[in-house]
This record gives sequence, C-alpha cells and structure tokens, in this order.
Amino acid sequence: MAQDDRDVLEVLRAELDFIDQGGYGRSVRTPWKPTSVFQDSLSCINFGYPYRAHPCNECHLLDLVPPERRAEVVPCHHIPLNEAGETVETLEMEDNQQKLEESVKNWLRTRIRQIEGERARAMIP
Repeated sequence: MAQDDRDVLEVLRAELDFIDQGGYGRSVRTPWKPTSVFQDSLSCINFGYPYRAHPCNECHLLDLVPPERRAEVVPCHHIPLNEAGETVETLEMEDNQQKLEESVKNWLRTRIRQIEGERARAMIP
C-alpha cells in the first residue's frame, strides 16, 4: 500500500500536465540519455535522487500495477494503459515516443475522470 502522502489525483494531474508541456522530450543537459515515463517526472517518489531513496511500494502508482507485476524493477511501467493491455514497457519496445505519450495521456485522463467520479459519489449523502 502506498505511503506517499501526496494526493493521487494531484499526482496524476501533474503527470498529465508534465506530458502536455513536452516533459519527456530529450533533456538539454543530457540529450544522449533517454527519458523514462513516470520515473523522470515529479510523479516518481524518487525523482531527483541519483538512486532509489524510496522503495516503489511507497508510491501511489503501485496500486495501479497488477499484483503479479509489483515486484518488477520498474513496476509503474507495467500498468495496463488500455484495453489491449499495452504498458509503458511494451510501448517503449516499439520505439514510438508519440504513441507512448498519447497512450499515457489517454490513460491519465481516464484515471483522473474515474477518481473524480468516485470522489463526487462519495460526497453524495
């Protein structure tokens, strides 16, 4: 279970905004180094650390990873993004950054709407 004290809805909204702003483009400082979805954004509880200071089981995104994939090196790359079961990992293998980002953005929009709907229903007496 996540020990991240951030609001998961805000984390997902920030990730969507990050991608919309071109966040996963090549870095000016390290253009030879590819970026990694989730890991190279503020969504990652280890963002900015040169090594993993926090285990992935403290992250909100782990709750969205199928239980059988939670022990992977990068568990968030195994979140099913669509009905076809594509994940960040499978899409990275296709080497199509635009498709990867569009799939992640669509997944983020869907999850954000779901969470907003759940919270709205919880407010109804």
